[in-house]
Amino acid sequence: MACDFRIATDRSELGQPEINLGIIPGAGGTQKLIRYVGLGRAKELIMLGDRIKADEAYRIGLVNRVVPREKFEEEVRSFAMRLAQGPPIALTYAKYAINFGTQVPVDIGMMLEAAFFSMAVNTKDAQEGVMAFAMRRRPEFKGE
Repeated sequence: MACDFRIATDRSELGQPEINLGIIPGAGGTQKLIRYVGLGRAKELIMLGDRIKADEAYRIGLVNRVVPREKFEEEVRSFAMRLAQGPPIALTYAKYAINFGTQVPVDIGMMLEAAFFSMAVNTKDAQEGVMAFAMRRRPEFKGE
C-alpha cells in the first residue's frame, strides 16, 4: 500500500491478516487502507483479517489494475515506461499536490495545487508539451 500504483495478478489475494496474530497492521497499514477503500471496508479487512481476491481488491480501489499472471512483468514494465516518458517535474508536482492536498482542507489543497501549477507551467517541459500538442507529435520531456 506504500506504492503510488498497485498492480495485482488475476491470481493475487490481498489482506491484512495481522489481527489473526494478535497484532495490528504496521507501517501505515491502518491509515493507508482507509484512504484507499473507505473506513467501513478498511475496518472489516483489518478487524477480520480476511483475504480478498484481486478482482474484489480492484472493485474497492485497493489495486489500480489486475493483469493476467503470465503478463505481469510485461504489464508492469509497460506501465513504468509510460510513466517514465512523462514530464518529471510535473509528475513530481502532481504527486506532491495529491499526497499533501489530501491531508489538508480542500481550500488549502486548492492553493497548494495552484502553486504547483504555476511552477509547472513555467518549465521547458510545459513549453515542449504545448508545442508537441500543436504539432501533433509526442513530447520529449527532459525534466527542465
